[in-house]
Amino acid sequence: MGCDWVTRTHYLLICFFLLYPNGANFVPGEKINYNLVHSWADKLGMELYHLGDFITRRKEVQESFKEAQVVSRSGAKIVENMAHDIKMMMDLKISAVRRIMDTAENTALSHQNEKEDQLFSYFNSKDMREPNDPIPTPAPRELDDMGEPHIFVPPKEIVLTPKAEFFNTPVNLSVSSVHVPLNVFDRAKDVIKDIQWSENLDQIFRDNYKNDPTLSWQFYGSSTGFMRQFPAAKWKAKPVDLYDCRLRSWYMEAATSPKDIIILLDSSGSMKGQRLDIAKKVVNTILDTLGTNDFVNIFTFGKTVEPAVKCFEDTLVQANLGNIRELMEGVDSIKIANIANFTAALTKAFEVLEQFRTENRGAQCNQAIMIVSDGAPFTYEDVFREFNWRDIPFKPVRVFTYLIGKEVADVEHIKWMACANQGYYVHLSDMAEVREMVLNYIPVMARPLVLGKHDHPVIWTQVYADVIDPKLSDWLWEMKQCDDQREDVLQFRREGLDMLNETKVYRRIYERNKAAWNQPIESDVYQFMTTVSMPVFDRRMNANITEEVLINEALWELQTRETKIANLLGVAGTDVPIRDIKKMLSPFLLGVNGYAFIVTNNGYILFHPDFRPIFQGNILKPAYNSVDMIEVELLDDDRAPRDFNPVLLTIRDSIINQSTGSKWMLVKNHFDELKRVARIKRQYYWRAIPNTPFTLVVTYPELYGVHRLSIRAENEIHRMNIKGDNLLNYFGGKRWRIHPTWLYCKHNNKTFSTPEEELIWFLNKMSQPGWRWPLSRSAVPPEHAALLFCDRQLMQSLVFDARVTEWFSKNTSFNSKDDKGTSASSPIAVLMGLLPRNEFRQRFGITVAFLATHSGLTRWQEFHSNMAEEASAGETFSEQNRRAIDEMWYKRAVDQHFVHEDSFVYSVPFDAGDYAEEITVTASNAIFHTEGGKSAPAAVVGFQFHYSALQQLFRNITGNGCAKQDRECYVIDNNGFIVISPSRKETGKFFGEIHGGVMLRLVEEKVFKRVIVYDYQAVCFESDGDYNSSNSLLSPLFHLLRALKWLIHTVLWYIVQFTNAAVAEFIEIFDDDMNDYPANTKSTDWVRLVTLHRTRLKSCDMQRELYLMYNEKDNVVYNMTAHACERPFVVLPIPNSNMILVVIDHRCPRDTSIQLSVNPMDIIYPLDKNQTFACYKNDREFSRVRPVSCINKHINESSIESCGNAGSIFVNIFLLLFGLSLSRFL
Repeated sequence: MGCDWVTRTHYLLICFFLLYPNGANFVPGEKINYNLVHSWADKLGMELYHLGDFITRRKEVQESFKEAQVVSRSGAKIVENMAHDIKMMMDLKISAVRRIMDTAENTALSHQNEKEDQLFSYFNSKDMREPNDPIPTPAPRELDDMGEPHIFVPPKEIVLTPKAEFFNTPVNLSVSSVHVPLNVFDRAKDVIKDIQWSENLDQIFRDNYKNDPTLSWQFYGSSTGFMRQFPAAKWKAKPVDLYDCRLRSWYMEAATSPKDIIILLDSSGSMKGQRLDIAKKVVNTILDTLGTNDFVNIFTFGKTVEPAVKCFEDTLVQANLGNIRELMEGVDSIKIANIANFTAALTKAFEVLEQFRTENRGAQCNQAIMIVSDGAPFTYEDVFREFNWRDIPFKPVRVFTYLIGKEVADVEHIKWMACANQGYYVHLSDMAEVREMVLNYIPVMARPLVLGKHDHPVIWTQVYADVIDPKLSDWLWEMKQCDDQREDVLQFRREGLDMLNETKVYRRIYERNKAAWNQPIESDVYQFMTTVSMPVFDRRMNANITEEVLINEALWELQTRETKIANLLGVAGTDVPIRDIKKMLSPFLLGVNGYAFIVTNNGYILFHPDFRPIFQGNILKPAYNSVDMIEVELLDDDRAPRDFNPVLLTIRDSIINQSTGSKWMLVKNHFDELKRVARIKRQYYWRAIPNTPFTLVVTYPELYGVHRLSIRAENEIHRMNIKGDNLLNYFGGKRWRIHPTWLYCKHNNKTFSTPEEELIWFLNKMSQPGWRWPLSRSAVPPEHAALLFCDRQLMQSLVFDARVTEWFSKNTSFNSKDDKGTSASSPIAVLMGLLPRNEFRQRFGITVAFLATHSGLTRWQEFHSNMAEEASAGETFSEQNRRAIDEMWYKRAVDQHFVHEDSFVYSVPFDAGDYAEEITVTASNAIFHTEGGKSAPAAVVGFQFHYSALQQLFRNITGNGCAKQDRECYVIDNNGFIVISPSRKETGKFFGEIHGGVMLRLVEEKVFKRVIVYDYQAVCFESDGDYNSSNSLLSPLFHLLRALKWLIHTVLWYIVQFTNAAVAEFIEIFDDDMNDYPANTKSTDWVRLVTLHRTRLKSCDMQRELYLMYNEKDNVVYNMTAHACERPFVVLPIPNSNMILVVIDHRCPRDTSIQLSVNPMDIIYPLDKNQTFACYKNDREFSRVRPVSCINKHINESSIESCGNAGSIFVNIFLLLFGLSLSRFL
């Protein structure tokens, strides 16, 4: 008894000494004492380790997994199974689209003789009303575009219900709804007739959804412009509806095979004023119709032929978003002069196209020349005969002509060019008719497809953001700059010239840059999709057409006649959300830091964990969907930017050619907002997804990814049921979550509010007699999709993990001998065990202890100091940390295990010191299970505690040693970020920004390694200047933007300048500040000083210099003492952690000229005089594989006579007049 008391007292005395030392002080003016600093590092490491070891009960967690077995992970088998599952799912979608297509063709044929009903009522996505919505009434004496009384059809009533599978959009699963673009009149005869017959598609939509409840949006896009989508939903487009299904990639690529396009834009002297504006609009609309499988270039021709983009000489460029943007900017800057040299222009176009055709470059399918001019003096038949008529009747290049202007004389020649070369001619005299006229070329290029009748190519698109128009990014950025301008003016009104001091200006710029650098990987702002689609043909062979015929030089006459036709009715399709494909990937099988991604035939990623399509939190990047796989898989080879390793290029070629293979590579993985980096050896496996242009790639770390945990037969669910175990007992209480995006089990006809609720439902089913595991995720088409699905292997592991960790979330009494957490083998553990829970929480600041397993299960236990906090800590933790192996603390802990297996990883939020609220410190430690010499990560344990408690512990250990003005003590993590600092505001910042000179020495002395990471998805901000894109002229979005811009600027001006008298009074208020400014500054110069420098978006490359601590434990630098001002610091590792302690002699002058940063920096490439970044990239273009389908000719096409009209379409006069008025006003 006496011995026990002595022992216990001895322990407490030791603990007290450790926690509250009182002799660890520097003598003022003394040089840094190496031994004393060493003792600080050791004590801090020991106390943090014992705290973490005790609070997480890591040894007990490790013991819990002893029943598991360690097995090898077969990457080849994993990628084979995943590719098969994705193929099955995609085949179901193709089958559904094929049924829509077949029904549409048959329905259109059977309704061909029905008359259009001008009063036909349908569910219009933009004006259908819900039961409680007000009933609209027609405006009195309203006239339509033709001056006739407006046809008013009351909107139909509909009931809408939110559905999770449609991104919580309110929908009606009984009917479809119709979207009609702004430039299409829905009561036009051909439009309303197609809307009528297409309503019969509702039945096949419903049947498809019944057969496969995983289907997303189904739709039919008509060549007349409307889109019918199922289920019905309201169309919400902000700020304006720019959507036209015929300009979406799923429509364009299904309607025509890949194409090479050369646009010849007349830049002669007659193309001035409105003619040039219309011509530019035509060119930009053509560009809008192209996709990533197309190639294009633009040449302007006057006296000479010049490329619109100077460095795109003698070539075609891929029509991705980046190149299209570059071409549009080139078109905007063209100048008119001289006369038009048609011979040189046509020769140039034919030569470039022939070169690409003979060298098997470009689209390797269709080719066309688009001539945009106000007239041609001759037919130039000799040029066509030389280049295009060598193999009659086949003509390799189609010619489309766009005659611009109201009063034009040379109609016959330019129309002949199109008609003689299997093209189409249109005459445009008004901006409002441009889109409809340009889109006429698509049915013409579709003729070989339509004439083939039975061949309906299946098209899979590149990833895209649902219904969003890419042009919206420019508008959002403009609005962001307007908001910034408003903030600056209002801040100036509050603070005067004080806001222009250097510190505040730097801070303001930094905060805005930080917001722009915000590139979320996961975001709910946009729904990213790929779409599968196929063309819908008119099965008629002949039809009556009405067209304008030129009777003489000045008279046109409407004539009707029967002619052969090959009409494209439209395109059928269904969306496949990227999130649904990801659910097929079984990330559980790949383990921590393992991932999968899909690559297209162009080498672009369909998705990837480093796919960052958004910046500023909600703005799509200018070229967001053309990210190449070699731009995200960064080899650790220290090569220059865009000097890609030949090994990586070889792997890329194998992937896009849909081969099967494997390879290991040393790579650099950046993470945590691109501020941390790891150098790792990874295994890669790839396999084609049959009948698609996609190849699946899986990869995992070689160090700890080659093995994984598996349960033994006796621990399987059915055996537990036989033994009478109740599975629900392992999921008791509320302190647990499962990974929210993993597919554990899925019921396709039931909806659950949370993943946990769905899991409980399935656990109940599994406990009932007769439970059978579903055989596969998807059935073979045309069979119905499986009603139920469970990932058997994942579910078995989840239930096992839940059983062996069931004890963790309970409110453990630390001093109870019967509890799992009683292994108090250290003095600090004894002291902790003697403390009541509330006192324990107050002393150590711990808010929560947590556990996450490899099966996606997360458990936690809260520590409360009072009842008011009873629900807060755990709820906050579970909301932000429910993704288990995908959480940053999980990934970093597993990596740290191979530095020191018992060490914890400590982290604080970046820039945490900038905020007033309590900082949370997160600590985590990886639990590995070893069997037969093989080990695999089983779980990660950790805890969160208050920064103030950590800081107090550090002060207790260091005494006044770090409190003197001549000493600065920093605790830095393994990537160079400050965990503890003399100044709280420095917490979470990069150490190199505070002490650049010391950080540089730490790099030179091999404490840290500088790792350069290239960001090939960056966005730069180019000076706006007088930029005024003509493609935006008269577009609703552009004028809305200009109007809002003018309005905001006007309002801002009046905020600060109401009248001249108000300005004088305002300046007088800040007179003292003004007096401090240079005397020659005018009183209104402050307006210039706070005016924002406007920019526009531009794709670019950036690089970051990141830092990673060397893993050498016996690094000689850790034995080095401080040496006056030559080496005014001591650095030592903190045991059992990812941190180091740096003590700096503050008496030595700090070199403020040295400042290191992890922020992105522009990469400056050696560009030629006329070269841009887009040109630089195109000079280093990568290989690609042409899509399988290419249908570009048919023997019967020559029998189709229709080749043009003079633009007799209905236009919305109101929109036109409004646009013209707005244009002149602004």
